Amino acid sequence: MADTRLREKLATGEFFVVPGVQDMITAVMVERVGFDVVYGSGYWLTASAYGLPDAGLVSYNQMLDRMSTVRRSCSAALIADADTGFGGLLNVNHTVRGYEAAGISAIQLEDQEFPKKCGHTPYKRVVSVEDMADKVKVAVEARDQMLVIARTDARQSEGLDGTLRRLEAYAKAGADILFPEALTSEEEMRKVCETFEQPILCNMANGGLTPPMKGDVLADIGFAFAIYPSLTSLVSAAAIEQALVRLRDDLDGEPADIPLFDFKTFCSMIGFEDVWAFDRKWGQDR
Repeated sequence: MADTRLREKLATGEFFVVPGVQDMITAVMVERVGFDVVYGSGYWLTASAYGLPDAGLVSYNQMLDRMSTVRRSCSAALIADADTGFGGLLNVNHTVRGYEAAGISAIQLEDQEFPKKCGHTPYKRVVSVEDMADKVKVAVEARDQMLVIARTDARQSEGLDGTLRRLEAYAKAGADILFPEALTSEEEMRKVCETFEQPILCNMANGGLTPPMKGDVLADIGFAFAIYPSLTSLVSAAAIEQALVRLRDDLDGEPADIPLFDFKTFCSMIGFEDVWAFDRKWGQDR
């Protein structure tokens, strides 16, 4: 049965925020905090699993495995990055069907040339409007209930006019949600939101090209929701570096000024309660 929570949230017209998930520790933390929609970021899932940059270096099967694991690790509805669809139109058809079979609620496709680049890094190149519109049409035809998000990376090469022209074509092709990547000002953001009836997604990528704004400002601008793909990853990286420096310099594995999550609580979150119950039932605890 399809997860309808994302559709239902969009139907209310109320702005909401969606955290990024880069690994399964974050997935169980999302479960604990109580978010009901999460974003599977290609950048951060690639970095966490393979130590590689988001530059088209992972395959469809690798990314499907990571997204499927996120989906199994938390009960939230999952918006999943699918890059360019991992190839041509036949690949897009295959990708959409595979993602939906994995229980994903919305698939994000972008109009970059392959191999793609992170949307907030240089040297991006986009395909023709017509080619991307065809990908959107194929995706819409291939899906059953899953929402289709059409992203354009044209802002840096074609300006705001090119971005608007592309989003209009993708909306006509049937995209459920529009995603203008790497807008550079509030004025641009307002123009996009005023132009289209479809829900508009905002990417609040920490350190990226889009200026950071609080959620109430984004809601006022007109966005349906915002994703925060890098927040948990960059917070984690900063905390890990700080702890490792203290271990290296002070030989201190439990510094009082760096918070540690409770180990027993984490054991329960990750599923050890079920393991222990099994062991008790089958006598493995003797």
